Parts: sequence; C-alpha cells; structure tokens
Amino acid sequence: MAEDLRITSGPGAPQGLVIPAAELVEQFSRSSGPGGQHVNTSDTRVQLSLDLGSCGAFDEVQRARLLSALASRLAGTVLTVTVEDQRSQLQNRQAARQRLAELIREALAPPVLRRATKPSRNSRRRRARSEQRRSEIKRNRRRPGTD
Repeated sequence: MAEDLRITSGPGAPQGLVIPAAELVEQFSRSSGPGGQHVNTSDTRVQLSLDLGSCGAFDEVQRARLLSALASRLAGTVLTVTVEDQRSQLQNRQAARQRLAELIREALAPPVLRRATKPSRNSRRRRARSEQRRSEIKRNRRRPGTD
C-alpha cells in the first residue's frame, strides 16, 4: 500500500506537510525509456496525480499560491507528474513522489520581490561610452561629404 507523501518544511510550509495517500492517484503504463525488451512487457511508467483544489492538506492561502504558481502545469486543478527514467516501477514511483514533493515545496514559497535600485555611477559611464562608440561607428558609415 502507498504511503503518505511528506513534504519537508520550508518557506510557505514551516511545519512541513503530509498529503494522505488516499488523495494521490497513481497510474502505470508501458514506458518508452531504457530497458530493451523489458519495457515491452512491464508497466514501469508512473503518473502521479494530486487534485490541489480538493486536497485537505493545504489551507486556503497555500492552495491559492499553488494554483497560481503551478497554473501552467495543471489540468483544471489536478497536478500530474510523469516519470519513466528507470527500468523499475518502484524506482519510478519513488522519483515521481520526490518530484511532486519538490514541485509543491517550490510553489509554496512566497515570491521573492526585487528591490528597485538605481544604476551605479560607473555603470552609467560605461553605458554612455558604449553609446558614444556606437554613434561613432554609425557616423563613419555615412557617405562622405562634398567637403
């Protein structure tokens, strides 16, 4: 039987999280990865899915953060991870669980806001010099005058 998915503590989840195994959906299929003829006879590809919209492990703030951060990876509110790296179904199951936990941990972290700064005096000088050089190059391309 599958175990609960444990997500270690980090930004956005200071005590860590435990997602019950009943909320995870595992599907198996034939893999196209390494393994020779073995891949034609065994279901080693693992698809691990979690419905973020109905998962009871997240509070409303965490759920909103997950849905916005992972929006490009979601089908509705379902997050799916597919792994077919190894010949072994067990190893692929473990890798899928690690990837799902990592995705959730990274998405729960609050966004890092950039502090606006002014360009340094030296960087303004370098930019002005490069603009002057470019201007000189373009000036030299002009047709010679009638002087």
